[in-house]
Amino acid sequence: MTRTVSTSTSSHHLSPAFPGRAPWGTANKLRAWQQGAMDAYLQAQPRDFLAVATPGAGKTTFALTLASWLLHHHVVQQITVVAPTEHLKKQWAEAAARVGIKLDPEYSAGPLGREYHGIAVTYAGVGVRPMLHRNRVEQRKTLVILDEIHHAGDSRSWGEACLEAFEPAARRLALTGTPFRSDTNPIPFVQYAEGNDGIRRSFADYTYGYGAALGDGVVRPVIFLSYSGNMRWRTKAGDEVAARLGEPMTKDAVSQAWRTALDPRGEWMPAVLRAADQRLTEVRKAIPDAGGLVIASDQDSARAYAKLLREITGRSATVVLSDDSGASQRIDDFRGSEDRWMVAVRMVSEGVDVPRLAVGVYGTTISTPLFFAQAVGRFVRSRRRGETASVFLPTVPMLLTFAHEMEVERDHVLDKPKKDGDSEDPYAEEADLLEEAEREQDEDTGDQDQLPFEALESDAVFDRVMYDGAEFGMQAHPGSEEEQDYLGIPGLLEPDQVQMLLQKRQARQISHSRRKPDAEADLVELPADRRPVVSHKEMMELRRELNSLVGAYSHQSGKPHGVVHTELRRTCGGPPAAEATANQLHQRIAKVREWATRMR
Repeated sequence: MTRTVSTSTSSHHLSPAFPGRAPWGTANKLRAWQQGAMDAYLQAQPRDFLAVATPGAGKTTFALTLASWLLHHHVVQQITVVAPTEHLKKQWAEAAARVGIKLDPEYSAGPLGREYHGIAVTYAGVGVRPMLHRNRVEQRKTLVILDEIHHAGDSRSWGEACLEAFEPAARRLALTGTPFRSDTNPIPFVQYAEGNDGIRRSFADYTYGYGAALGDGVVRPVIFLSYSGNMRWRTKAGDEVAARLGEPMTKDAVSQAWRTALDPRGEWMPAVLRAADQRLTEVRKAIPDAGGLVIASDQDSARAYAKLLREITGRSATVVLSDDSGASQRIDDFRGSEDRWMVAVRMVSEGVDVPRLAVGVYGTTISTPLFFAQAVGRFVRSRRRGETASVFLPTVPMLLTFAHEMEVERDHVLDKPKKDGDSEDPYAEEADLLEEAEREQDEDTGDQDQLPFEALESDAVFDRVMYDGAEFGMQAHPGSEEEQDYLGIPGLLEPDQVQMLLQKRQARQISHSRRKPDAEADLVELPADRRPVVSHKEMMELRRELNSLVGAYSHQSGKPHGVVHTELRRTCGGPPAAEATANQLHQRIAKVREWATRMR
């Protein structure tokens, strides 16, 4: 829920006297949403204010402008900024210094130097010594800026520490680009309002979403390029499992296929990194200093990806590891350079300002909407109108959903809906039905959930392009003319031009595929106009019959379901059952019956 939503597309200019003749060196020009947020705050003069602005919109500028006004008008006497990481703490101090506000990012205890207007600390730092900070805000009227406030709900101790430390503060300004969490931990100093459905949701005082920012040219449009492929891995029980990334699977199988794709020893990751580097080369024709970022799951993977990038580009990539004391400096050095690639684990997923980042590879298995939004937020900051961002993804249904919902504004939901009289988990029945449905659609119902597992091999297939909630293109081999067509989209385009160009590329790809012999057509086995018409119900019956026969043969032969399906595909050809045509399913049904007959 929000009180104010900015949709203005014009820039507002502050008068020379605002705020108070800019005594702290504040810039005399704000973006329309920043001015709108200032107006909303100055009109209400609240003790608590939550501003939600999409990553890259300029929350820091708004907060420091407001801090300057409050200091100059003696509403507050000092500033405390709370940030998620050490790097962001220092970044806040640097940004404040540019507008004449001096913050001490190294403060630990004791009296503050007279030259400072306040301090910058981390949520973890507040968690360690909440009473120290409470004493400071009790002694002098303080504005507390809580950057990425959702982090205060990361653990009960952090939330309680923030409540204890900053409850006496004169003013509190909460900022976030993602006002939602995957859990129901309440966020301190955030208001919740109960809707008609009885569910409490976070209540923002001012919201500036990605859709509005895109319309204002404040952020870049994001082109998502999705890659599928065949994955093969061995479970702890010793069974070999083969599956296609993106096909219907159980949750555990999706996780293992995803991790197999990201294994640097396979073929999927090198192919995607090569494609991303080609895309970066195209973008740099229009944005010469454009950079790329690979977000990795762990430090070993980050180092391995950096090695692959060196082999692909002939140049070293900047590697940023969270436990490296020089990590912040490496990010700063990369920000000011024209180097092509940076590889990091989690440090740059949120808040780190590297505006030249324009191409990203989502090489991590973190699957929360919060992390995804913050990760994509690293690429959307626009420096001039027309810049585009490109993010490469594995074809994982959850990630594709996040990509489609980029423009959806969310609130933090504090409650799960409950039916009248229900004392059990209201989602239990739905979850059981979903799990059963997944088992029915899955080609391998063996012990896929036994971890750890061993990734054996992977390959990559260009799958589709997603933009503005729509999908374009169809599967093609890496290095093919069709893939190159999408990788070569210019780096400077207006949002409507992106959509128009994608539609043209898709039409051209379909036209090329229709002119090829069936055996050479794109990975969709036959063009749609040459496939027999089979109803959805008939296809479901064919898949159910195949799965039933595979189950019987699996029991008879002792082979796992996934192995039987893989042998059928190798013998008969074609994609996984979820993507196979009716004719291919008929062939596999006949083949597995033939195998079963031989065993009798």
